[in-house]
Amino acid sequence: MAQPSNTEKRPRLTAERVLSTALGLADQIGINDLTIRRLAEALEVKPMTIYHHVPNKEAIIDGMVDLVFSEIEQPDPELDWKTAIRRRCASARVVLARHRWATPYMESRTSPGPATLSHHNAVLGCLRREMSIEMTAHAYATLDAYVYGFALQEANLPATGGEEMAALASNIIEQFPLAEYPHLAEFTMQHVMQPGYDFMQEFDFGLDLILDGLVRTAQH
Repeated sequence: MAQPSNTEKRPRLTAERVLSTALGLADQIGINDLTIRRLAEALEVKPMTIYHHVPNKEAIIDGMVDLVFSEIEQPDPELDWKTAIRRRCASARVVLARHRWATPYMESRTSPGPATLSHHNAVLGCLRREMSIEMTAHAYATLDAYVYGFALQEANLPATGGEEMAALASNIIEQFPLAEYPHLAEFTMQHVMQPGYDFMQEFDFGLDLILDGLVRTAQH
């Protein structure tokens, strides 16, 4: 009996498969090193074959960003707006930590996909339950500036907590005279290098601060 060929074994190439493979590859090697040739190698096809399903690299990035948005929890209409938005922001941070290349691209696409549009629509609808349209604009901009900013910081930190962070902090303070930077030395030794420190905990504090401020402002 004839054995099936490699072509028969390989899953059929589709736009969805191109995009999901591109997403996984970008997570591994970064967006800058994601080329059509490397994507074709991962798919085990010729580079030109990809263009039968996705027209160009920009369209691939559009689709990848849409996949990232699809992973972020949308605000639950059954919850009060503050709880729903808090859960959405926390979900966004987790998703962006999983796709560290994605943050600069999340709001830069001029051809947004259905998941992107659905997400923005759901967030706006949640905020509009309690806020004017002007306040909704302020709230959305402030929340995303915080979430995206934190995600960028998290993606670029060499360490965020535990023994790795303590070792990093210890190495850094050894490189400067402590007497000349007393506040930095105090903060590093008495806070960052202490057991249990985790920079990620700052996200919850900052998010609650913003949400509490939005509640007060929206009530006026």
